[in-house]
Amino acid sequence: MNFCPSSLCRRHVWLAFSLLLGVAAADSPRAEEVSPWQNDLYSATRLLAGPALPDGERRAGIEVKLAPGWKTYWRYPGDSGIPPRFDFSGSTNVQSATVAFPAPKRFQDGTGFSIGYETGVIFPIRVVPQDRAKPVQLRMQVDYAVCRNLCVPAAGRGEIALPPTGVATDAALSAAEASVPKAAQVGAAAPLTVRSVRREDATPHPRVIVDVAAPSDTKVDLFAEGPAADWALPLPEPIADAPPGLRRFAFELDGLPPGTKPDGAALRLTVVSHPHAIEVVTRLD
Repeated sequence: MNFCPSSLCRRHVWLAFSLLLGVAAADSPRAEEVSPWQNDLYSATRLLAGPALPDGERRAGIEVKLAPGWKTYWRYPGDSGIPPRFDFSGSTNVQSATVAFPAPKRFQDGTGFSIGYETGVIFPIRVVPQDRAKPVQLRMQVDYAVCRNLCVPAAGRGEIALPPTGVATDAALSAAEASVPKAAQVGAAAPLTVRSVRREDATPHPRVIVDVAAPSDTKVDLFAEGPAADWALPLPEPIADAPPGLRRFAFELDGLPPGTKPDGAALRLTVVSHPHAIEVVTRLD
């Protein structure tokens, strides 16, 4: 991964600032519903606040805007890249803040592939207050990376009271929540489903075969994650011998921590077929 030389970054700062000024001018939520944009060289971040849920939990989001041609990464970045890291420890009256990840896409990245977002993304947040009857002040710090032909580390901070009225931000936040993959079971009766998962012996590594059922007129992609962050599984690739009506993917059980046995390991599989996406957890035999 190559990080941006300071001289190159300075030559392109004007592009980033002109882009971000255009983004800010196009948005019109009230000041109490969003934190100010925090600009980086090729990106900007801010917090969005949505209306409270009936049970007293709060809705919020972290919005990331990207300069044209730049991308940022999913929770598992693929062959290269840096996943975003979120910190809400400075918040007031917050018991927990859980970030969800909208369905990503696959990018060609040098000699491999990365997983993430282009143009921008809103990461939904579900906030559980310590006392649901009292105000919530959400304070966020995010460390992430933006990449084009090279990668640039970036960071953002934001602070917002929850909840404001949330009228102007609610549609964008609801759309981001709807794009988060839905939990599903292997073999579920649904238009988009993981039909089967099996392991087969191969050299030099065993591989996993995944059959996916999806509408015939849609593009399908599959991402695989291990049970812990130190697993670095390859990206699944489509293969041609799928039964009628199914899409078949395969990936090697490579990139495991040294000495790790895959038997019984829980794999998280994310299937994306825009505008729908599902997520299943399955254990290897």
